[in-house]
Amino acid sequence: MLSFLMSLIFLIPLCFLCGGWWLIHSLFFVISFFFFFAFPYFMGWSNLGCMFGCDCISYGLILLSLWICVLMIMASESVLRSVYHPSLFMSFVVLLVVMLVCTFSSINLFSFYIFFESSLIPTVFIILGWGYQPERLQAGIYLLFYTLLASLPLLVGIFYIYGSLLSTSFFMLGGVDFLSGFFYFCMIFAFLVSVPMFLVHLWLPKAHVEAPVSGSMVLAGVLLKLGGYGLLRVYPVLLKFFGLGFVWISISLVGGVLVSLICMRQTDLKSLIAYSSVAHMGIVIGGIMTMNYWGFCGSFTLMIAHGLCSSGLFCLANITYERLGSRSFLIGRGMLNLMPSMSFWWFMLSACNMSAPPSLNLLGEISLLNSLISWSWISMLFLVFLSFFSAAYTLYLFSYSQHGQYYSGIYSCSLGYSREFLLLFLHWFPLNLFIMKGDYVMLWL
Repeated sequence: MLSFLMSLIFLIPLCFLCGGWWLIHSLFFVISFFFFFAFPYFMGWSNLGCMFGCDCISYGLILLSLWICVLMIMASESVLRSVYHPSLFMSFVVLLVVMLVCTFSSINLFSFYIFFESSLIPTVFIILGWGYQPERLQAGIYLLFYTLLASLPLLVGIFYIYGSLLSTSFFMLGGVDFLSGFFYFCMIFAFLVSVPMFLVHLWLPKAHVEAPVSGSMVLAGVLLKLGGYGLLRVYPVLLKFFGLGFVWISISLVGGVLVSLICMRQTDLKSLIAYSSVAHMGIVIGGIMTMNYWGFCGSFTLMIAHGLCSSGLFCLANITYERLGSRSFLIGRGMLNLMPSMSFWWFMLSACNMSAPPSLNLLGEISLLNSLISWSWISMLFLVFLSFFSAAYTLYLFSYSQHGQYYSGIYSCSLGYSREFLLLFLHWFPLNLFIMKGDYVMLWL
């Protein structure tokens, strides 16, 4: 892992080269390509060295981080075109990738915590520096305070583990003698806020709406997955308190239905996509907390699929915003008349968002439905509504943005650039390609 980390760190000086934007973009592609061949086929830890390693869970999320950050650079071409501090922006993106790769490849709970928190810093700077509205300051504070306050109990829990075992390695977590449910709450609350779970999700729509396209892509694509990854890593802790899982499953399923209803009355493109992320990640929390094998594998699969799909939808929202200067459905409707080729990509990514075959979302959701229904038949009642409303708000998103009469105040609108079509293809293609290798994505199934 150190070779990949060092190659990423050495990209930072290139950010300040004149004309280094597309050079770094190309080098990211090269690093992603080489990392692609580092797959741990024997399903154990590999590439070990100096507190870092890689197993099949961290491999998938590191590859997702590298891929999303390549596409972030591609989508943020307006920063380069308007000469709005492109070298500084690029340095924050590279720093963020380094933090994310360190987070996902840590084999030590304390180093995981350090990098987990550090990845917030470049994200907040991207939102504050390149966001659109003055409210971005408030959004940045929301993001910091929600995540930092929730993760302080986690630090106390890590210190307790070190006091018990004299080690904070992931391999040793099963040997901790637990004191109470308070320790359990300390260990998982930071991850539930980061996912985010319903009731502690208010920072997410705010941060998404105020963030630039790159901020929204990395928030939806990777940073929400940090919480899910943390829950998968502290699985031995969850198993010891198996009986408390019903609390989180209940909140997630009821919250998912309520958030889906909230989606149905949004008039802002980015806000709708952000709330749909909360609904999808609610099923992920439910699947993990059922403590069965289908839930474990399905939550990992849906995290990968949601990262690509949600990021692609934010790119589409940004493409519309760059043309019209507004994210409102009232102004951005009828785009089929003005940008017919782009409507095809709206349809393809909307279909993936509602888990249509052959997308990876379908594989993840089927296994999570199996997991939740095997846990309790009553959950089927909420899952019916969740699936129905998921399709309903995605259809609402597609039909309102693409159909109808376009706003007469639009005085010019260009068709898509080849860069934008390539960007959307690179979101959609892996999302539908990995279904062919479902055995790798679904781990040992």
